[in-house]
Amino acid sequence: MLAHRLEATVSHDRTLTLENLPFQSGEQVEIIILSRPRRVSQQTGYSLRGTVTQYIKPMEPVDQNDWEVAQ
Repeated sequence: MLAHRLEATVSHDRTLTLENLPFQSGEQVEIIILSRPRRVSQQTGYSLRGTVTQYIKPMEPVDQNDWEVAQ
């Protein structure tokens, strides 16, 4: 079994065209289409988007002694 990997973009009319495949005319093939996860661009300024965040008492004021910079 010969595997061939391609990356392509679905057009506006929701079609996909594959060209220059390494298979013979009339040869039966199996096609599996996987969507690629969207990547968060570092250029957007949202480098922490999608990371786990935990807020402990987010509405409470911060004591001056709790700041690491002040120590």
